Amino acid sequence: MNKEKFFTKNVVVLFGALICCALWGSAFPCIKLGYKTMGIAANNTPAQMLYAGFRFFLAGVFTILIGSVLQKKVLLPKKESIKKILILCMLQTVLQYIFFYIGLAHTAGVKASIIEGVNVFVAIIVSAGLFKMEKVTSKKIVGCLIGFAGVVIVNLAGNSLDFNMSFNGEGFIFLSTVAYAFSSVFLKRYSRTENPVTLSGYQFALGGLIMVAVALGMGANLSEIKVDGLGILIYLALVSAVAYSLWGILLKYNDVSKVTIFGFMNPVFGVFLSAILLQEKDLIGINCIVALVLVSIGIYLSVSASKERKENE
Repeated sequence: MNKEKFFTKNVVVLFGALICCALWGSAFPCIKLGYKTMGIAANNTPAQMLYAGFRFFLAGVFTILIGSVLQKKVLLPKKESIKKILILCMLQTVLQYIFFYIGLAHTAGVKASIIEGVNVFVAIIVSAGLFKMEKVTSKKIVGCLIGFAGVVIVNLAGNSLDFNMSFNGEGFIFLSTVAYAFSSVFLKRYSRTENPVTLSGYQFALGGLIMVAVALGMGANLSEIKVDGLGILIYLALVSAVAYSLWGILLKYNDVSKVTIFGFMNPVFGVFLSAILLQEKDLIGINCIVALVLVSIGIYLSVSASKERKENE
C-alpha cells in the first residue's frame, strides 16, 4: 500500500488527527504546570514568550533528529525550500504565538479558546476561496458550525462570557487564528513537493530563535528558564514536534477541511486533561458530553463531505 492510499484512509486520518489533538490538548495544562515550576507569573508576557521560544526551538531540533533517524538520512532543506520555511516560520510559530500571548494577556481564557476555534473556518475559507484547493459544500459548513458550537459549550462551564472586545485582546487572538489557518494551507501546498517533516523541523527551530529574541527585547531574562522545569519544557517540545509533523503528513494527502475539522477536539481534550492534571474537577460536566457529541457530529459531516468529493472526481 502506497503512502497516499494509507494516509487518506478515514481510520488513519481519524486516529492520526486525534493523536495530534490529544497532544495539543495536553499542552494547555502542561504549560500552566511549566509556568508554575519556573515561577513565571500569569501576567509576565515576556517570560511566557521566552518559554515558548525555547519550547519551539527544541521542537525543531527534536523534529529534525527524529525525522533523520526514521528516514535514515540527515534532513536538510533544499535551497529552494528556505523561502517556504521562512513563510511557515512566520505564520505558524512567530506571528501565531506572539499574537496569542499578547492577546491572552488582555482577554479571558474562555474567550481566547472560543476565538481560537474560528481557525477551522478560516483555514477552509483560505483553502477554498483564495487557493481553490477544495470546494466548500453545505455539509462542510454545517459540520463546522456544529463543531464550533461544541467548542463554545465546552468553554462555558463555570465561566461568565461577556461581549467586550479590544484590538490587543480579542483582536490579537483572532489574528493568531488567521496566522495558524494560513500556515495549515501553506503547509499543504508546500508538502506537494517538500517533506513536511523537514519543513516543520526547520520552521520550528528558526521560529523559536526569533521568539527568544523578541522576548529578550521585551525585557525577559534567560535566568527565568530554570532547570527544575526542563522536564515539562522538553515534553511540550516533543508535543509540538510529533503533533505538527503528523498533522503536516495528514494535510499532505487530504483536503484541508478533512483534517482541520479535528481542531475542534483540541479544547475538548484540553478540558478533560486539565481536570486530570490540574485537579480542576469542576470543568467536567454535562457540557463536556454535549460538546463531545457536537464536535463528533461536525467531524463526521466534514469527513464524509470530503469522501463524497473524492468519489465524485
